Amino acid sequence: MSPWLRQHRFALNAALSTVRKSPGSFLFNVLVVALALTLPFAGITLFDNVRPLSEQLSVDPEISLFMREDATRAQAEALAPKIRQIVAPGKAEVAFIPREQALASLKERSSLGDVLETLGDNPLPDSYVMKLAGFASANAADQVDVITERLGELPGVESVQVDSAWVKRLAALLGILRLALLLLAGTLGIVVIAVVFNTIRLQVLTQKEEIAVSKLLGATNDFIHRPFFYTGALLGLCAGGVALGVVLLGMRPLNDAIAQFAQLYGSTFQLMPLGAPEIAGLLAISAGLGLIGALLSVRRHLARGR
Repeated sequence: MSPWLRQHRFALNAALSTVRKSPGSFLFNVLVVALALTLPFAGITLFDNVRPLSEQLSVDPEISLFMREDATRAQAEALAPKIRQIVAPGKAEVAFIPREQALASLKERSSLGDVLETLGDNPLPDSYVMKLAGFASANAADQVDVITERLGELPGVESVQVDSAWVKRLAALLGILRLALLLLAGTLGIVVIAVVFNTIRLQVLTQKEEIAVSKLLGATNDFIHRPFFYTGALLGLCAGGVALGVVLLGMRPLNDAIAQFAQLYGSTFQLMPLGAPEIAGLLAISAGLGLIGALLSVRRHLARGR
């Protein structure tokens, strides 16, 4: 075995020995750090479930184009090829709605038939209704604005209306939630580092005499540091595992409530646990936070002791 591996094995065994000497204190610190990690881990799990759902959400925005009152029927019908070219052939349903058909439909769908009869002339213009396809994500909804502007520039067009505003609101809401989750994770990450910092600081102070003797015997700073680094990393790793376990247990009653709500909308949506790569990444992050806290604590203590 190489000297490098032997030194790290010795440091790991020393860290485990320290944990075995005071398991109660170690478990208490694990619970404190786990509480700080549970909320961001739960947020990441929730966001991981909602993000694919929002991306797969069927947007299919509908655009309504209204002609001017003075535009003739021939002018309105002549726009059909240009409209199909703008909205991409094969990716949209384009329907021409004559003003007579629009008036008849309005009479059938509302109780304003008698009122509309008193108006005499038909107040509704000729129009086109386009149902766009290929907009399977909220991010693609920005393309609808480009199409809307081009349609509004066609001759004889009075106005163009689009119903995809809610898609943009959804995208904006997800962006806000993502930012809030990052801020929350960053804040609680600092809390984790602070807890580990204080824990390792107390451990360093407890072993102050042992450190002094080790230095007299010629031990290097790296040799002295490694057991504390491993202790901090183990603390973060164990806390991350506990936090993920709490999130997994909390998903069961939450899924029961979600199932009852989803049935009202004919859905079978359920929260799914994170995959193995995501779990490994979160455990690595929690261990890294513990390592950072231990690093800062040990370096600061030794600097003061010189």
